[in-house]
Amino acid sequence: MTITKESPGVSRLKRDAVGLVGVIFMAVATAAPITAMTGNVPIVVAFGNGLGVPAGYLFATVVLTIFSVGYTAMSKHITAAGAFYGYISHGLGQVVGMVSGLLATMAYVVFEASIIGFFAYSANDTFKSLAGVDIHWLWFAFLGLALNMILSYFDINLTAKVLGVFLITEILMLGLVALVTLFNGGGPDGLMAYTLNPINAFQTTGLQAGAVGLGLFMCFWSWVGFESTAMYGEESREPKKIIPIATLVSVVGIGLFYTFVSWMTVAANGVKAPELAAEQFAGIFFNPTEQFIGTWAVGLFKILILTGSFACSMAFHNCAARYLYALGRENLIPGTARTLGATHPTHGSPHIAGFVQTAISVVLILAFAAAGMDPYVHIYTLLAVLGTLAILIVQTLCSFSVIGYFHVKKKHPETANVWRTLIAPLVGGLSMAYVVLLLFQNQEAAAGDASKSSFFTAIPWIVVGLAVLGAGTALYLKARNPAKYEVIGRIVLEDTVERD
Repeated sequence: MTITKESPGVSRLKRDAVGLVGVIFMAVATAAPITAMTGNVPIVVAFGNGLGVPAGYLFATVVLTIFSVGYTAMSKHITAAGAFYGYISHGLGQVVGMVSGLLATMAYVVFEASIIGFFAYSANDTFKSLAGVDIHWLWFAFLGLALNMILSYFDINLTAKVLGVFLITEILMLGLVALVTLFNGGGPDGLMAYTLNPINAFQTTGLQAGAVGLGLFMCFWSWVGFESTAMYGEESREPKKIIPIATLVSVVGIGLFYTFVSWMTVAANGVKAPELAAEQFAGIFFNPTEQFIGTWAVGLFKILILTGSFACSMAFHNCAARYLYALGRENLIPGTARTLGATHPTHGSPHIAGFVQTAISVVLILAFAAAGMDPYVHIYTLLAVLGTLAILIVQTLCSFSVIGYFHVKKKHPETANVWRTLIAPLVGGLSMAYVVLLLFQNQEAAAGDASKSSFFTAIPWIVVGLAVLGAGTALYLKARNPAKYEVIGRIVLEDTVERD
């Protein structure tokens, strides 16, 4: 089924609402550079591949760029708010598509609550350290969720502008500290260029033994959200041109930036960086900032971590709302086309799906709070591990769907070629499968103290349960309601409709 202005029962998102720069801002904000760097790099340095963290990010950049080659090939022919859901349904069939749709939706739904946990923790800490005021983290969590709901109610262009401001400031902060370190010739042991050697991505380097698998997984984790470019295809101008460019720019741009910042962070702290990271965590960023720029910059850094994490939560809110909308407009559950699948008559936003997403996040936050769990140790970490496991599985399936679409189903021979739609997706898919394995092997280390909770034990079962539910739903519809089965993942934008 395709969306046209006259499509009965299908509410369209606002078309031509955002351009190339806006889509890139949305994708990069979802990846959250300042949160990824200050949250993940200390863990990789202290407990992962140590001084080899820049090499780890370089390796991840290469793998994800290869993944993006096939992903962007699909985006030229299929434009849908469900992104992965639509791609996999077309490439691997409706059963696998339904599985991926539920897993991807769940991932983005829990990511907002996860990042709100980090935001609330950071806000509480920032207000205490800078203003001497101790405000309970729950108030910040509710404030963040309310702002996300209000902003997402309007035209997506408004959100893109807000994210753009936050994104530019956090990139400037990270870039400033990194450049000052570079121009100062590094820290006590110089620039340590050897840490960029790709071999270091697969071994521990430094004074403290770590786990290579954990280090690599945390590097890949830092990119979660870059693929959101395709979700805004229906709202972007010339999606066939914009989405492939935005995806590659986001992947390569984020990767090179992460590699440079992590390299300068290691260089600024010297060979003792693993020990310092284990003791001070974000101190490996704050100490060089104070040394090379000044104490005032540390305070600004903390504020930008706060605004950066909020921007990330806002981006995930929009992703989750669009996945809920994509599932709702197919009306697989009677009535959802008029609720989840509805768009605002003026703003063209999936406003009802946004309200539902906010309600789910509020319930998650309250449930964790009622259980006496910490916003950082438990909410941020546990929900991030759950969402990352689900989205990595979906990314793996997406790579193989490219092969199924272009080479098994023989679609669009003018686009298909051995490198772009066969070898690259195969290498990308196998690499992503390896990252999923890394997560399984290192999930206890990634979760830290939160691994002792019963929720952590349930994470694999939640993923398996959703997969079974998705497959069961699709097979039931295939047997009892073939017309609805055919619609699964098939609603796409008219001007990029799949054609034989």
